[in-house]
Amino acid sequence: MNNRKSLTASEEKVYGEEISSKNETTNNVLVAIDSNGDRVVIIPQIIFKGKRSISWKEVENYLIRYVGKIIEVSETEDLIYIDRLFVDEYTGSKYTNKLMGALPKVKANMSQGICEMIEIATGKRWKEDFEKKHGKKAGKGWFRYNTRFALPVTSENGEILEYNIYQAVLIVRYSEDEKLYLYDIQNIKKETRYPSWTKVSDG
Repeated sequence: MNNRKSLTASEEKVYGEEISSKNETTNNVLVAIDSNGDRVVIIPQIIFKGKRSISWKEVENYLIRYVGKIIEVSETEDLIYIDRLFVDEYTGSKYTNKLMGALPKVKANMSQGICEMIEIATGKRWKEDFEKKHGKKAGKGWFRYNTRFALPVTSENGEILEYNIYQAVLIVRYSEDEKLYLYDIQNIKKETRYPSWTKVSDG
């Protein structure tokens, strides 16, 4: 199912700017191709460094920059909208609150690569909104996409020693207006294989 729709004039402006700048990275985030030919988002900086806890308010303030953006999934040409509801859910969902160990820090820092993680998403599948608690906001159900990203392991002085690669799932609501909205990113899991990429992707 392809959910690409005609855009309004204001959306055309935003979307055009997004496409024209999709290779411009924040904090040097880039998309690379690993040794298996799969794409992965490389996030080379750790900007949320809490050792015991993460300030989700700081993460929330960081995520505000994405509100209003429209990102295209390369594999399906779906247009994914980002609104304020995503910011609230990303930082305050039941999933986020239950994260333990290193995963809160991982989720906080992967926020730097949201746009790129949408662009490389694969494995789109649909799920009905069984609970019906979101009303028209997810009136046509939910889509899930797989994505991947890498975060650095650093020494005490900040030198990058290696990278860990993670898998995650984009949770996307399919609203009554037939648009797709990013809702949260969940099911974050570290890959066991040693990270290796061969080149930077062209997008």
